[in-house]
Amino acid sequence: MVTSGNGGAVVDDGGLRRRGCTFRKSDFLPEESFRSWGNYGRALLDTPFRFKNRVMTRSLDQTELVEVKSQSQGEMKKTLTWWDLMWFGIGAVIGAGIFVLTGLEAKEHAGPAVVLSYVISGISALLSVFCYTEFAIEIPVAGGSFAYLRVELGDFVAFIAAGNILLEYVIGGAAVARSWTSYFATLCNKGSDDFRIVVHSMSPDYGHLDPIAVVVLIVICILAVFSTKASSRFNYIASVLHMAVIIFIIVAGLTKADTNNYKDFVPYGPRGIFVASAVLFFAYIGFDAVSTMAEETKNPARDIPIGLVGSMVITTGAYCLLAVTLCLMQPYKQIDADAPFSVAFSAVGMDWAKYIVAAGALKGMTTVLLVGTVGQARYLTHIARTHMMPPWFAHVDAKLGTPVNATISMIVATAVIAFFTKLEILSNLLSISTLFIFMLVAVGLLVRRYYSTGVTTKANQTKLIVCLVLILGSSGAVAGYWAKSDGWIGYAVAVPFWFIGTAGLCMFVPQAKQPKHWGVPLVPWLPSLSIAINIFLLGSIDKDSFIRFGVWTAFLLVYYVLFGLHASYDTAKELEKNRNVSADMVMEERA
Repeated sequence: MVTSGNGGAVVDDGGLRRRGCTFRKSDFLPEESFRSWGNYGRALLDTPFRFKNRVMTRSLDQTELVEVKSQSQGEMKKTLTWWDLMWFGIGAVIGAGIFVLTGLEAKEHAGPAVVLSYVISGISALLSVFCYTEFAIEIPVAGGSFAYLRVELGDFVAFIAAGNILLEYVIGGAAVARSWTSYFATLCNKGSDDFRIVVHSMSPDYGHLDPIAVVVLIVICILAVFSTKASSRFNYIASVLHMAVIIFIIVAGLTKADTNNYKDFVPYGPRGIFVASAVLFFAYIGFDAVSTMAEETKNPARDIPIGLVGSMVITTGAYCLLAVTLCLMQPYKQIDADAPFSVAFSAVGMDWAKYIVAAGALKGMTTVLLVGTVGQARYLTHIARTHMMPPWFAHVDAKLGTPVNATISMIVATAVIAFFTKLEILSNLLSISTLFIFMLVAVGLLVRRYYSTGVTTKANQTKLIVCLVLILGSSGAVAGYWAKSDGWIGYAVAVPFWFIGTAGLCMFVPQAKQPKHWGVPLVPWLPSLSIAINIFLLGSIDKDSFIRFGVWTAFLLVYYVLFGLHASYDTAKELEKNRNVSADMVMEERA
């Protein structure tokens, strides 16, 4: 006998759900609103009410941990420890950013002061790590920041963030895959474009086709699909070798150091440092992928803080030392933008070392791709569990214990973009999405600490909103003033408002909720500072990247109004109905 299961899946007599193996309409649009054109028309007419409902509705920790997770009809295996997470964090972060963007930003924007750019980006990333860690311990599910924002800021904000999370991972993977090709060419004594197909009839930004990037992504996909633990072992071995190469670069490079290269330390002024910092934030992304593995972690309360914070501290130290080494080896104007470390060793007479550098870079970028693939699939899985994306993507293979559909789909999207698009376009657009999401997570943490339904009074809720408006408004004003002016008056006006908003939270709004296991220190100051830095760095990104970001966000809104809103509304109502039925059954049993 075959029966219809939850969310439109089909169940046979053995209890096996076949959603993952089929491509029927019910696998993608099983909700009531899409069962007929009449239903869809009525749903569209009801859009204003449904939109208000989704904007105002916040999920619950328990909903994410139990009801939403059950939509996958399969459990992810709990196999990871803090050791796995720390190496996943290192493997996720140290890749294309340090080996490619360091040279580009030192040459074009910051000079030797690029090390300060890494410090600024590292501080911002570390503050975000604290926020992510508290959430990941309290809500250990595969959805990462999407699940956290659903709980604290509601469905609509979570969806907009989710779309940018997916964009972040797709673009990040594409950028790293293209960098992989550049360093592979160096290893083979070829130019960075020698393995690409140049189509002169296309725009230079999109006409350098990269088939090697596509092949690399396919190999990564196969490994990610078959086992998270096997991926962890591969990542651990590759990351250890990668750290050995980094130590070699620093030690060997400093033997060729020339302090004269540091005489003009800030050639482009303070603005250049922050412009570079906004782009170099790309080098720190990836750690949020570790938070998506909380569902597969044996002891989240212990393992996640050690894994996340430990990996970020190690990464920041390595980045700063590598940036110092590069600029001491070679004058910043002579740094090669495509393969800076390899060319720098050739320039100082250590031509043989460029092969070690290229091999190390390839190992680093391979682990970045692997961890990114694992993370992005888990984001998409949890988003699909809520039906904001088709539930077909939420399927977890019963035998492998991995989200096969989501993994393959995300790799296909990444490969298409990697095939066409240049690194410079990808890195700037990626930084916008990342900074935007990290800012929202910090806001979500403040809401989690200072607002709880049934606990927070109306007066304290109003104070919280006023304080958040002051923090966000003043941070935006500082970023806007930085982008448009070289003066100081704007900072003198805006910064005190940020201080007033944060101090107001600290002194006049009581915390409504305390973390059960591990919490961000110095709340509200650290989350508020994270908001300010992330928004400030957004002010240093070019206009064209914001236009692309706006186009993508507009596409997300159209999709949400036509599909995601109605699917998630129907799913929420079905979950509520099932919850009420379960409660009635419990009451009857007690009676």
